[in-house]
Amino acid sequence: MTKSLIVDPSVVRAPGKLTIPEIPLNTYTFNLDTELARYGKDGMVRMLHDMIVVRTFESMLDSIKKTGSWEGIEYNHAGPAHLGIGQEAAYVGQSFVLTPDDQLFGSHRSHGEILAKCYSAMRQIDNSQLETIMKDFLDGETLSFAEQIDYTDTKDLTENFILFGALAEIFARKSGFNRGLGGSMHTFFLPFGSYPNNAIVGGSAPVANGAALFKRINRKPGIVISNIGDASMACGPVWEAMNFATMDQFATLWREEDGGYPPILFNFFNNFYGMGGQTFGETMGYEVLARVGAGLNPEAMHAERVDGINPLAVADATTRKKAILEAGKGPVLMDTLTYRFSGHSPSDASSYRNADEVELWQNVDCIKSYSELLIANGLTTQSDIDAYTAAFTEKLTKVLRLATDEDKCPRIADGYIETVMFSNTPTEAMEEGEPEITLEGNPRVAALEKKIRTAFDENGKPVSKMKMFQFRDALFEAMLHRFSIDPTMAAWGEENRDWGGAFAVYRGLTEALPYRRLFNSPIAEASIVGAGVGYAMAGGRAVIELMYCDFLGRSGDEVFNQMAKWQSMSAGLLKMPLVLRVSVGNKYGAQHSQDWSALTAHIPGLKVFFPATPTDAKGMLNLALRGTDPVVFFESQLLYDKGEEFEKDGVPTGYYETPEGEPAVRREGTDVTIATYGATLYRAMEAAKILEEKYGMSAEVIDLRFVAPLNYEKLLASVKKTGRLVLASDAVERGSFLHTVASTVQTLAFDDLDAPVAVVGSRNGITPGPELESIFFPQPEWIIDTIHERVVPIPGHVPTSNQTEGEIIRRNRLGI
Repeated sequence: MTKSLIVDPSVVRAPGKLTIPEIPLNTYTFNLDTELARYGKDGMVRMLHDMIVVRTFESMLDSIKKTGSWEGIEYNHAGPAHLGIGQEAAYVGQSFVLTPDDQLFGSHRSHGEILAKCYSAMRQIDNSQLETIMKDFLDGETLSFAEQIDYTDTKDLTENFILFGALAEIFARKSGFNRGLGGSMHTFFLPFGSYPNNAIVGGSAPVANGAALFKRINRKPGIVISNIGDASMACGPVWEAMNFATMDQFATLWREEDGGYPPILFNFFNNFYGMGGQTFGETMGYEVLARVGAGLNPEAMHAERVDGINPLAVADATTRKKAILEAGKGPVLMDTLTYRFSGHSPSDASSYRNADEVELWQNVDCIKSYSELLIANGLTTQSDIDAYTAAFTEKLTKVLRLATDEDKCPRIADGYIETVMFSNTPTEAMEEGEPEITLEGNPRVAALEKKIRTAFDENGKPVSKMKMFQFRDALFEAMLHRFSIDPTMAAWGEENRDWGGAFAVYRGLTEALPYRRLFNSPIAEASIVGAGVGYAMAGGRAVIELMYCDFLGRSGDEVFNQMAKWQSMSAGLLKMPLVLRVSVGNKYGAQHSQDWSALTAHIPGLKVFFPATPTDAKGMLNLALRGTDPVVFFESQLLYDKGEEFEKDGVPTGYYETPEGEPAVRREGTDVTIATYGATLYRAMEAAKILEEKYGMSAEVIDLRFVAPLNYEKLLASVKKTGRLVLASDAVERGSFLHTVASTVQTLAFDDLDAPVAVVGSRNGITPGPELESIFFPQPEWIIDTIHERVVPIPGHVPTSNQTEGEIIRRNRLGI
């Protein structure tokens, strides 16, 4: 099933003019009978009540931050409180027409979204199910606090639960929605469709896109909304996410039964400010944010500007856009006008805003104007509004008093965080079901059955590349196995389909899988990884690929702030079955040939694997693909055509896993230990051979294989035996992860060492072209020279490279 799209020059070169669809601006018109038919009198009044809930809740936080008290309750809140006072209609109107299956991803300013979405879901779920949800959540701990606040029925108790769970989370309490580990900017409640809120501006766009992709690929009900601010329109990942969501292939290459485009609504809460910059007339040039949809697809993303001061206008637009998304005709962009009277945060005095402007918006304050509309149409009275506000204030006072009680409502204990960094829950398939895969007659599978699974034949002669089972084949077998048993597994990247994936790893998968399980993405690394995060967060297994390690920079936030952190920020409520395959290059120069494993090693929450043999390539990828933790899986391009040189029986044909975190002894020795990861293993083996044959020195070679986690016991046992350790990898020496290994070994085995641990890395400069790589990447003689100069003198050895202590001083002095 290969791609069959034709780019016809006679069509694309034809003269003409492009017509941009009209983009509606604030077209909603109020009609009482229409709205009563939609929501009824009670529904229209409940919208106002929900807006009052949000306003009162955030006003309380504002008072706590600015004065240290509210309604006589004193509390010093050290954490942030980014408020959306004034934006209540936009929050409530949107959530009011969503179902619990619809998922809402927000920003750092999302208290209102959480409350509005949870209140909406609460009303749609029957009481028995609500009781089950609350009892099951955190083993009933949050519920136990909600029950301490007065309530009359299950819905009233659920309201206590929502308010307490959110506020306790903001105050970093153990009974909060995320055990206090998410806090104000990250809290959420999955059972009600409130999904993670993101502290990074625009951060939810690529993640929500992945959740929508999960719904489409796995045919799940509901839509996904990414609520982001107008200032995020300048963020690259936001544009990448919208471009990903509008890919033509959803309509041209995916089958009709696959459902069309992912059901994603990019909703921009347009309050005209990003920090102190005014997006209208200053930091942006679009004039009308909704116009940018015209740049993404012929439908202009069904873009529309909506009056977010009127909850009925927002509810109307959301309902219409949801129908488009459910029909597979999205994605959708909404420019929802609103205005926050609060500053960026309570410490922001808003000195950059004109007082006259604020007054103009206060005159059309959403609660004031919507209250007047309801009163004018006989749907409520001011006294009823005041009574509801007073009753809710009394309830919130009780919630606040309980959530700030240091004795009754404690925080997590020291050491708890480490228990939720990883889920460590191996899972064969994320969901039950029959994976859609066709293996009969697959040419790659048939070819691999005939290959020799070792690098040398029974006579010790090298097997030809054509006949040998290679590193890339091992990766293919691991991928194929998991595709065949996990119906949720999907893979995407810049060249996954038709071309056979980077370096031919995926060749043969095109014939085996439909497009929705294996497809090409835009060349947009942030959207690739971000979509993987959202897909895994929503319950699927994703394998995503960056063609070169150097492109990690393009996806930095998604790898370091999204992929790595959500399991722990959710207190383990989320899992992240996501594997990021990253090739480490050579021969393409300074921007395509860098080993950045140290970057990933530095970020808590990531598992980092780096196999060097075909057996480990399969075993370690099998391990990663059965796990539920985020794994950065490094693969050296120098190794893709390598055969198995260490395992006598070759790469096993069946399923197996490499033990997590365990190094492998590749060569036993007694005089010095050489430990490596990645392709440097083979140069270390060469160095060990030279040491033995030329100098009579016995070197033990250890393949670390893992960056995180890493069990040091085998390495320490080797150092205890040899008394000496040299570490080598293709990463540049400065900042190499091997310095962490060296420091750890010297801490744990100081008494066993006869010399300092030495680290050998690539030069601290740009990677040159292939003709000069021998002067950049560590060579066998570098390792030998390092032993001679910095570990133990080798009688008769004449150094050929400069590895002296003086050279170390010189390079650092020059910054190289």
